[in-house]
Amino acid sequence: MENPIVKPQPKALSDTEEMQKRIEALAELAKQREQEEQPAQACKVVQLPLWPEAVRAVPNVCLRSALFGAIRKGRRRYLQDELIAAVDGLEVRYRGERLDQRDLDVYESLLHLLRDQPLGKECHTTSYALLKLMGMRDTGGERGSRAVLHRSLMRLGANMVQVRAIGRYSYAGSLIDDVSRDEKTSEYVITLNPKLKALFAPDQYTQIQWAIRRELEGHQLAQWLHGFYSSHAQPYPIKVETLHRLCGSETERMDHFREKLRKALDAVIAACIAQGESFRYRIEGGVVSVDRTPSKAQQRHIIQKSTKRRSQAT
Repeated sequence: MENPIVKPQPKALSDTEEMQKRIEALAELAKQREQEEQPAQACKVVQLPLWPEAVRAVPNVCLRSALFGAIRKGRRRYLQDELIAAVDGLEVRYRGERLDQRDLDVYESLLHLLRDQPLGKECHTTSYALLKLMGMRDTGGERGSRAVLHRSLMRLGANMVQVRAIGRYSYAGSLIDDVSRDEKTSEYVITLNPKLKALFAPDQYTQIQWAIRRELEGHQLAQWLHGFYSSHAQPYPIKVETLHRLCGSETERMDHFREKLRKALDAVIAACIAQGESFRYRIEGGVVSVDRTPSKAQQRHIIQKSTKRRSQAT
């Protein structure tokens, strides 16, 4: 009788070898998952939130600081990574030529134009299209609207802004990532940084009524005040000196600024009334108190905040 063939038994793995084998298997699995996720990440689209045609959405950092100041006409000061005046809880540093409310008009229009396309993608537009969107006539010459627009675009593209809101978000980069002009076609090619999306978190931007802002064209302080108070669902009393600092005013004498402030607030009242909105103010003891009609989104925020307080109290 023949002896049966005995197959050799596989050698048992040591604990070390078994552990190494598991590590290699996990590494291979992680590699496979990374390869599967890469196409999905490559297709991810970063886009601004959509908003109606009648408004312009603006990050609150642009409205609650001196980043876009109410400054006088003429030669602009160049800032070198200076700390910009801003409300408590917000830190802003800026490098570049000082920006004013006309620059904010341009920036708001750019954001409006690019809101329906991915951030980081080149946008092709013309001076005529941008000026029309801003409600301005297209005029040539050194002091014409085209030249003013071009200088503003160059300022917005040649700066560095560092924003940090304690415990919430941060951004470092230019307000316009890249801007150039095709001299043959006169087209502008403009790109916005995808990281700008951080400044458009649900509670970090405001929808400005464009018709009211247009009513205030050329009135730097009034435009700044309208933007500042629009960014607050329930404006809080604030000292005249604080407003002087936050708006970046270059008026040296405080009594002169108080006079300008009253005129600017009166201009905001007239512009709001013309568009069917309410805006009232009073100045007592050097403190400005404002009562205005909150937007629908702000009204919802007030209701939610009130409901949350009641539930916490019970």
